[in-house]
Amino acid sequence: MATGPEQDAARLEWGPAEPRFAKSTMSRNWQPLAHQIVIASDLQAARRVEEQLLSETQTHGYSRECTFAIRLALEEAIVNAHKHGNRKDPAKTITISYHIDQTRAIVRVRDEGQGFDPDAIPDPTVPDRIPLPTGRGIMLMRAYLDELCYNDQGNEVQLVKERS
Repeated sequence: MATGPEQDAARLEWGPAEPRFAKSTMSRNWQPLAHQIVIASDLQAARRVEEQLLSETQTHGYSRECTFAIRLALEEAIVNAHKHGNRKDPAKTITISYHIDQTRAIVRVRDEGQGFDPDAIPDPTVPDRIPLPTGRGIMLMRAYLDELCYNDQGNEVQLVKERS
């Protein structure tokens, strides 16, 4: 795949996703994943889990670009769970479920918050929102993943990246 400023800009466009980019959707019937880790709503604990998952991608031969995409999306999902879902409450937990094999990585991040409607998140690229320091996480996850899906409550996100 060719890369360059035009392609990078196209990856970050908001709005209807092209077939090669993830689209935010609500969940279908999810099957349980092979591994599950429950951590305190703490970003240091989350970093250890992140490193564990990324180590598995390397074991399965994922490219640097693919591993970068998984890291970016996983970090964003965990920060959102901690900050927005659990409201930085260390008494709450974040559940990370995952399955990584030779063909794809599937990771779910669930918080104990009330959830949200991902379709209600405003477009961060409209002129009034450009100067704001927040609101780009979902757009970035959509740009770098093959699938981005939320449960019906909006407190769990599934990240899917095909191996490359």
